[in-house]
Amino acid sequence: MKRPERWNALLDLLARDGKIDVEEAAAELAVSAATIRRDLDELAQQQMLTRTRGGAVAHNLSYDLPLRYKSARRASEKQRIATAAARLAEPGAIVGLNGGTTTTEVARAISIRGDLSAPGGGPAVTVVTNALNIASELAVRPQVKIVLTGGVARPQSFELMGPLATGVLDQVSLDLAILGVDALDTTQGATAHHEGEASINHLMAGRAARVVVVADSSKLGRRAFARICAVGGIVVL
Repeated sequence: MKRPERWNALLDLLARDGKIDVEEAAAELAVSAATIRRDLDELAQQQMLTRTRGGAVAHNLSYDLPLRYKSARRASEKQRIATAAARLAEPGAIVGLNGGTTTTEVARAISIRGDLSAPGGGPAVTVVTNALNIASELAVRPQVKIVLTGGVARPQSFELMGPLATGVLDQVSLDLAILGVDALDTTQGATAHHEGEASINHLMAGRAARVVVVADSSKLGRRAFARICAVGGIVVL
């Protein structure tokens, strides 16, 4: 098992149980206890958990793994969520998508919808995104018109941020904003780990007639650092 897969598995154990025992985790993942200790030390250095004498315990906040580590986590759930969310995009709609693994799946689900086609083969849906990976995937789809914001890329999520990104979003109107979030609870609403991402996501939500949050169950009942929007601003979860 490669390190990213072990990290995913360890964080899944942490989300499930709230704690990790080194010996139990080693047995479950079929690796040595020394490997688990090294993994936990590295995760603790990245502030994803708190080390204890025999293992680790969870932080109160949810985790901010790089996108390349997140992609394998709850993949089937994300694909089912994406299929449902993609159905909300009607032909001719203007859809905003922020970055993240679930919204990437939404983009893929939109791109393969057979009913999203326009006469003459032109674009039938417009996607406005600040995510480099989403724009790259959809750019080859003739039925999708891509509008990519400017901005400075954050390597952890491939999202563009800053004044160049807000400048584009200030000039557009969206039918739907489909947003991935790091956490969602009834008090704090939708939140993100990074304040720059939260600011862009907040602006995208404000430009949309309807806000859709795509989040699997691991995001619910948790808080992250920066607020995106209140629960009352979300039309569909």
